[in-house]
Amino acid sequence: MDLFNSRYFYFIVLAITISYPILRSFEKRIEFYKSWNLLLPAICIMMIIHVPIDIVFTKLGVWSFNHNLVYGFFLADLPIEEWLFFIIIPFACLFIYKVLKYFFKISTASKLTYNLTLLCGIVLVILAIFFYDKIYTSFYFSISGATMILIYLKKPYWWKDFLFMYLLSLAPFLLVNGMLTGSFTNNAIVIYNESHIIGLRILNIPIEDTIYCFEILVTVVAAYEYIKSLAKPLSIQNNQ
Repeated sequence: MDLFNSRYFYFIVLAITISYPILRSFEKRIEFYKSWNLLLPAICIMMIIHVPIDIVFTKLGVWSFNHNLVYGFFLADLPIEEWLFFIIIPFACLFIYKVLKYFFKISTASKLTYNLTLLCGIVLVILAIFFYDKIYTSFYFSISGATMILIYLKKPYWWKDFLFMYLLSLAPFLLVNGMLTGSFTNNAIVIYNESHIIGLRILNIPIEDTIYCFEILVTVVAAYEYIKSLAKPLSIQNNQ
């Protein structure tokens, strides 16, 4: 059976994506499994925000799914694999986040880093206005731009850690997304409506997907770090 043209293809891509982080979660130096109790609520928060957007965009025809390459079980117009995508991709990227923090002593973001963040945020908002008629482009450019402006104002301590993780995770993300968008195969699992994107692509991946990835991951990391900050006082109290 040609797995690249079967209804298990999306499952296979997701299974490959999560296999290494799961296997290495119990590695003694990193012990990523100890972060699961904080990570899973953070992923839930992100899903509460972004899954409804995914559902609405599917209904509006911003993108659709190739029924021949998904198992066939749909929940709120999304294949079950798409629901798993929102769990597995952040899980894998947070694994990268933890590994980087363990092996590299990344300094806090400088004033220049925050100023560049502000500049990127303003540029994204301007582009969102310019491409107002492209739903996918305008929506995610605008909220990601607003997020960057908020990052500039709040200056979270984890921002530089996040940037390193995001930039490093782009390579595996583009590989996985390339599989989903038909960059390496004859058929795409996710099919984009050209009228809702600007048409600039990396391989067969709309450039908007890199911003979409950013917004999903920054939501998870922000929620994760916030939940962790709440958990620290409780652990201190329990140890007293």
